[in-house]
Amino acid sequence: MTWLDKIPLSLLIVLSLTLGLAPFFPEPHLWEKLKMLVQGTLTRPIDIFDLVLHAAAPFLLILKLLRLAVTGIFDSGARY
Repeated sequence: MTWLDKIPLSLLIVLSLTLGLAPFFPEPHLWEKLKMLVQGTLTRPIDIFDLVLHAAAPFLLILKLLRLAVTGIFDSGARY
């Protein structure tokens, strides 16, 4: 998991807010693709790729925050 430690937290936040939510109107692609997944209509390869693309940054952000919480870096005052 050292590769995850090397990714700046600020970069993951910016990527999650931009790529994870783009396009902003009429609704974010990630939300649209998650609804399709729940409905069972996410079948085309391009839609699956789109879900992976838009979900990658938020997924990595969640992993990084969990790792920081588990390792106690938030408590030590270290730079992350």
